[in-house]
Amino acid sequence: MKISLFNIVICASVGLQLISCKQQTPQAVIDQYHRNGELDGSVLVVKNNKTVYDSALGFSNIEKGLKADKNTSFYIASLSKSFTAAAIIQLQEKGLLTYDDKASHYVELPEYAKDVSIRQLLNHTSGIKDYESLLSGKKALTNQDVIGWLKSLKKLEFASGSQFEYSNSGYIILSQIIQNISQKSYKEYITEHIIAPLQMNHTYVYDSSTVIENKALGYNQHKKPDDYSILTTGDGGIYSTPGDLYQYDQALRNFTLINKANTALMYTPAVLTNGETSNYGFGWYIENTGSGKVVSHTGGLNGFRALFWRDLQHNSCIIALTNQGDAFPLHDFLKDMKKAIQEN
Repeated sequence: MKISLFNIVICASVGLQLISCKQQTPQAVIDQYHRNGELDGSVLVVKNNKTVYDSALGFSNIEKGLKADKNTSFYIASLSKSFTAAAIIQLQEKGLLTYDDKASHYVELPEYAKDVSIRQLLNHTSGIKDYESLLSGKKALTNQDVIGWLKSLKKLEFASGSQFEYSNSGYIILSQIIQNISQKSYKEYITEHIIAPLQMNHTYVYDSSTVIENKALGYNQHKKPDDYSILTTGDGGIYSTPGDLYQYDQALRNFTLINKANTALMYTPAVLTNGETSNYGFGWYIENTGSGKVVSHTGGLNGFRALFWRDLQHNSCIIALTNQGDAFPLHDFLKDMKKAIQEN
């Protein structure tokens, strides 16, 4: 049989196109990042309410040779902020606070922060200085350590409500408000009102007494130990799995935890005093796309990186929890994964 050069070229071209299409599936993207040494962790991908990927890769403990599985709990860092926001919203629904209450009504704050509102803490417009770049390297750092540090300062970073500036310190204050109103520790409140009702069986608010049997240890990009070592709550402090976070995602979509009106408010960006809007609501970054609203959050501390991306209109989400530090190019991964679920 004679085969022309033209036919060979056409077949090769079609073959390359097929390979290219195949590489854009969520499975192929995740496998490629893993092969490149950029992704060890646990990933769950849902498109239009259908799970298209749910698996773990790599090790939870390199030294002991323990492989991660879907029930391995990873530190989720700032993804915890949405739990704090949900708890504050629950307290509002019970009539125990209003969003425009002064935070100093519930927790002792320095004089310069007396007029900061709960709403401004939630949407990062309070002007309260972020502690992370200065204090996060201190092992066993607590909320009281951070609040003590805030009291040593003299002023806000800017007039409350005038700017958006991400502040972990603000969410630590929110944690203290939850504790003082509920008369429970942050751990007790979140466990009783979010984790237990949703049967998030592999999710924990971490403190010095917490035992997590299947816990991922953190490593840096060179696979050297770099584990979570502070004890703040509100801004972080939670370990979880993609499967548990998907249960949380569904509860938020179904208004199980908070009502419909407050859910809409949670996904509404802050309006600054100059009339401009930020891209952050209550515990979520917000993006209005041509196909609907998307909310998301990322997190990272020590050897952990976390991603929670949620397409509200199409009931799709991408959840990735990793334990190899900056080896994971989080934003590139999200870009590639969004493209993959849109094309397949």
